Amino acid sequence: MNVQADKASVATATSVDIRRILQMIPHRYPMLMVDKVVDMQLDQSAVGIKNVTINEPFFQGHFPSDPVMPGVLVVEALAQTACVLVVATFGASSEGKLVYFMSIDGVRFRRPVVPGDRLELHVQKVQSRANVWKFSGRAMVEGKVAAEATFAAMIRDR
Repeated sequence: MNVQADKASVATATSVDIRRILQMIPHRYPMLMVDKVVDMQLDQSAVGIKNVTINEPFFQGHFPSDPVMPGVLVVEALAQTACVLVVATFGASSEGKLVYFMSIDGVRFRRPVVPGDRLELHVQKVQSRANVWKFSGRAMVEGKVAAEATFAAMIRDR
């Protein structure tokens, strides 16, 4: 594979499909919380998509009679979208590296996320210094804010 050509294709990409996401980040079922990334501007912002279905394993216990996606997983979905943006920005050399939360601030849950929702995960880089990145994120459903947070993460080798 031509690494330079691959890096160039990511640099000009505005979207990333699930096959490419699986190459870029280490998350897997049942913890993979982003299906696609669209409207990506390297080193700036991205929008992730999570199609929420009743088949999600967390709905078995949260809550069987009134299924709601746990808020912490909505925040995780925001972070995974940010992770794809970071890896795309750094290029192929960063693929598969681990990204750890360092802080999560100002989290607000505005509406429940339920089966059938299309969760749009808007992340915007606030700052970056070496391997530490800070983002603001908003999870949206049908144009309404479901959750918002500011978070920092560190990318590092396995």
